[in-house]
Amino acid sequence: MSDSVAYDVTAGVATITLNRPEAMNSLDTPTKVALRDAVAAAAEDEAVRCVVLTGTGRAFCVGQDLKEHIGLLQANDLDALWSTVPDHYAPIALALAEMPKPVIASVNGVAAGAGASMAFACDFRIVADTAGFNFAFAGIALSCDTGISWTLPRLVGHAKATELLYFPRTIPATEALTLGLASSVVPADELGTATSELATKLADGPTVAYGALRQSLAYSATHTLAEALKFEAGKMELTGATEDHRNAVSSFVAKEKPTFQGK
Repeated sequence: MSDSVAYDVTAGVATITLNRPEAMNSLDTPTKVALRDAVAAAAEDEAVRCVVLTGTGRAFCVGQDLKEHIGLLQANDLDALWSTVPDHYAPIALALAEMPKPVIASVNGVAAGAGASMAFACDFRIVADTAGFNFAFAGIALSCDTGISWTLPRLVGHAKATELLYFPRTIPATEALTLGLASSVVPADELGTATSELATKLADGPTVAYGALRQSLAYSATHTLAEALKFEAGKMELTGATEDHRNAVSSFVAKEKPTFQGK
C-alpha cells in the first residue's frame, strides 16, 4: 500500500502492518490514508477471510504523530488539524469494527491513543508479554477518538473506562489480560506463531457466519431485545442460505468434519 503500511494477503489472511518503527508507528497523514485504504481493501476483498493488524519494531502504534500535530497547531491550520478525525480515524475504526470477517490485533508493543482504540475495534487482541496499552488522550488535554468511547466500556465497563481515560498510564500485558483488554498474552518471540495459528483457524472457518455474529453483537449493544431478535432472524436467513451451512449440515449427518469455503 505504501512505505508506512504494508498489505499482504496469503491463504485467506490479510496482514496489515504499520511500518514506521522509527516513529513508533505513529500516524501521520500519509500513514492514516494508507491504513484507511488498506482496511477498506481487506473488507471488500472476497479472498480475505481474516484480517490481522500489527506493527513493526517496539510499538504496535502510539497514535497520532505529535510532530505533525504540533506543526499544524503552530501553523494554525485548524481544518487539517481536526478534519483528520472524520476523514481518517473514524473510517478506520468503523471499517475495523464492521468488517464482515474476523479481525485480530497482534499487539507487538505499546498501543497508545488511537493505537489502543484500533486494537479494541478488533475481535481478538493477542498481546506480547512485553507490550501494553496507554490511553494517552487526557495526558495531552484531548478527548478520545477512533471509537474508544464505544469499545472500551464494552470491554471493561463504564466506571473502569472512565478511570483509564481520566488517568492515563501504561497498562502492562498481564494486567490487560486481567481487565479483559487482551484476549491472550504470549511471550514476545511467540507472537507471530500465536497470531498465525488463530488467523489460520479463523480463515478456515465460516466467514459469512463470523461476520453475521460480529454484526449481531454490535447491533444488540444499542437496540432493544425485540429489535435484536429481528436482526438475528435476518442474519439466520443470510447464513442459512450459504454453501458453508449446507455443507456443514451434510458433514454433521455423515459424521465428518466440515470444510468451509467462506461463502
